[in-house]
Amino acid sequence: MTVGVLDVGCFSAHLVVVERDLMRPLVSHKVRLRLDRELDAEGAISRAGIESLCDAVFAAHKKAGDVPFLPFATSSVRDSANVDEVMRKVARRTGVELKVLSGKEEARLSYVAARHWFGWSAGQMVVLDVGGGTVELAAGSGAEPERAVSLPLGARTLTRTGLTVEDMRLEVADRLATAFPWGESDRAVGCSKVFEQLARLAGARSDTYAPRQLRLRDLEKWIPRLAKLSVRERAALPGISRHRAQQSLAGAVVAEGLMKVSGHDVVDISPWSTKEGLLLSLVERSRARSSSAA
Repeated sequence: MTVGVLDVGCFSAHLVVVERDLMRPLVSHKVRLRLDRELDAEGAISRAGIESLCDAVFAAHKKAGDVPFLPFATSSVRDSANVDEVMRKVARRTGVELKVLSGKEEARLSYVAARHWFGWSAGQMVVLDVGGGTVELAAGSGAEPERAVSLPLGARTLTRTGLTVEDMRLEVADRLATAFPWGESDRAVGCSKVFEQLARLAGARSDTYAPRQLRLRDLEKWIPRLAKLSVRERAALPGISRHRAQQSLAGAVVAEGLMKVSGHDVVDISPWSTKEGLLLSLVERSRARSSSAA
């Protein structure tokens, strides 16, 4: 029943190994990355970025030992202009063949994670996941989402456009208007570091597993404040990590747009997202195999 996942994102490669209980991982090993600094004008990962990625994956592989794990890369690698080259070099250098999940599959897994976290009492639920490269949305009332979609509106993606706040708002509103005719839901769930950090900025507790919320009125107050601050000044704010400070303004604008289009003034924060959704799926498969073998 021991399963593992290696989540390779823009800012880290995070290995998590669990045995049934996701709250008490057997291994949680994170290696920092800064792939956001290693993208050229065409969106290709530089040679230095590939080297740092190989080092991070190799370190995670060594830490895992004999425990099998599923390695996957998010949009920072999936959507890079030289993704095939990156995957080949990582495999050759480390012996680990990275998988890339589609944006729609990431949306589905985030929904699965949020459903397990909040349970059936959450009712009809819409899950909002703001990443660096993309935004994932999923909605439903059962164990699996009824709809899932991915859009290139991530915090890093919008930051790189150089748009003003108002232009970013218009871009987000325009893209979401055609992608979100989903009707009403009982609860909105924010399922990403962006939502976690914005909730903390707005006064939520720092305890990962404590009930936390982000309110639209607080977010609307913070967006103009963030716009006036330098990256260094943002990094000094509660909840805003140094490596995410540059894209924190765009992340806030996207979160605001998602809350407005989904019709929710309050978003509940889930500490579980794609990685945990994948772990839950692997645990279920392991249980099914054990049952059939018995």
